[in-house]
Amino acid sequence: METVKHRYREVEATLAEMLATHPAVWITGPRACGKSTTARQFARTVVQLDQPGTAAAFEADPDAALRGLAAPVLIDEWQVAPGVLGAIKRAVDADPSPGRFVVTGAARAALDTPTWPGTGRLVHLPMWGMTQGEIDASSAAEPFIDRFAAGAEILAPTSPPDLRDYLERALRGGFPEPALRLSGRARDRFYDSYIDQMVHRDALLVDRGRDSDRLRRYFEAVALHTASVVEDQTLFAAAGIGRMTAVAYDALFQGLSVVDDLPAWSSNRLKRLVKSAKRHVVDPALTASILRADVDGVLRDGGLMGRLLDTFVVAQIRPQLPVSRNRPRLYHLRAEQGRHEVDLLVELAGGRILAFEIKAAAAPTSHDARHLAWLRDSLGDAFVAGAVLHTGPRVYSLGDRLRAIPIACVWLGNP
Repeated sequence: METVKHRYREVEATLAEMLATHPAVWITGPRACGKSTTARQFARTVVQLDQPGTAAAFEADPDAALRGLAAPVLIDEWQVAPGVLGAIKRAVDADPSPGRFVVTGAARAALDTPTWPGTGRLVHLPMWGMTQGEIDASSAAEPFIDRFAAGAEILAPTSPPDLRDYLERALRGGFPEPALRLSGRARDRFYDSYIDQMVHRDALLVDRGRDSDRLRRYFEAVALHTASVVEDQTLFAAAGIGRMTAVAYDALFQGLSVVDDLPAWSSNRLKRLVKSAKRHVVDPALTASILRADVDGVLRDGGLMGRLLDTFVVAQIRPQLPVSRNRPRLYHLRAEQGRHEVDLLVELAGGRILAFEIKAAAAPTSHDARHLAWLRDSLGDAFVAGAVLHTGPRVYSLGDRLRAIPIACVWLGNP
């Protein structure tokens, strides 16, 4: 069977920098996003703890099993033999030389470890699905967030996608296997299987008391409302569960890195802001799969189309966070009663703000940027720039520090 060859990931330069200065790096992210494949590019020794014989040795005496291995050592699926973390701590305490260990595995399991030995020893590096630039091997040399914050010229792509193209890309998703090798029914089967294993196997590995059918119903409810502020009770009712169970399910899906909250931004300059987070399924293809939606169906449902497009854009920007020099954090903003709403707000170091509206429109107008203009006028100099990210072909001004920019510019460099 044809296998997916390693494709360069933008996070690799950051991983190389971290290994040059820190003894151990902990990579987290959703299953099958490419963590192990990427980490192998930096490892001289690979320890696969999902192999029973290897796991048995590390469970019996992790310190002895680690001793003498050529660094950097990749410890893959650490949660199978969690005692290895204590051995890494002791090894790093004895010899803090940089570049000794790369650790991959379930983030959720770390929350269930009674005493987490990684603080001060393991430096965290989040990793997500592939961006469209990585899939096309056309990533920009510098993250879009940094270019936009610096006021760099953003040029329109030479062959811009249209709305259908963007949705096809969204439903292809960012997991390497389906994005690079599969299509049609084979891709559908991948995502169906991914969700089945997530609710029947992965979730139960970290919490055996959960009901798989209710987990699936809750994930479906979250997917239906991805990228929107929704009353919690709406999700509870859809899944037939209570608040405490839903809180546990939220923590579980976030621990598996398949749901990521976009917190509400707040400021003492602005009043009456909604404090509820937006839940985002991290890959729009997972949303489409559990909802059994294809491109034609999405085009007929304006609400779902907007939420999928929003999820898709955030999935392109989220991987830029660990590689950006501006140390950005992502938020959304919404005033009470929806008077003002900004789809994506990026807070840079020093409290500087970038803001984005995401529109399924080919030629947005200043009306589409009205919430960005309100935020600019409210924040003054703290507002660096804003843009309406759209599905059309052109870059143009929408006013002071506001631009209309094709979505593809988020992952493409200037032609």
